[in-house]
Amino acid sequence: MRSTPILAVMAMLAGAAVMAWVWLFGAGSGEAAGIAQGRQLYAEHCAVCHGANLEGQSDWKRPLPSGRMPAPPHDASGHTWHHPDGVLFRITKEGPAAVVGDGYESDMPGFGNMMSDEEIRAVLAFVKSTWPERERAYQTEMSRREKDEAR
Repeated sequence: MRSTPILAVMAMLAGAAVMAWVWLFGAGSGEAAGIAQGRQLYAEHCAVCHGANLEGQSDWKRPLPSGRMPAPPHDASGHTWHHPDGVLFRITKEGPAAVVGDGYESDMPGFGNMMSDEEIRAVLAFVKSTWPERERAYQTEMSRREKDEAR
């Protein structure tokens, strides 16, 4: 008779341990899978212009002879981390002209016809995963403010 309450407590503790494991490590593995998918998609769609190491094109702050801007870096040396999630998503999906407006011309197409929204988010998750903590924290705060303003 006495072993029944002990077994019940042990079963509850084991269940709690499994739930804690899934909560702590399960979400992380999903996030890691998204970043891995984003890394692959970045290599397929973005690296040709933005560089395999997110370094961008040389002299990216000066216009090309066409008047258009070179592809900027997406590492911490660039300005990508200055923008909130909504802006980054829209630039990637619709192209920079959709955000800049006023007839802005860019060599970057929108990728909405080539990647799903989930895939675009995976690419952005990969890019953000490469930034140092300071840049990630700044970009997270910008994204939080963007959401607050949208309300």
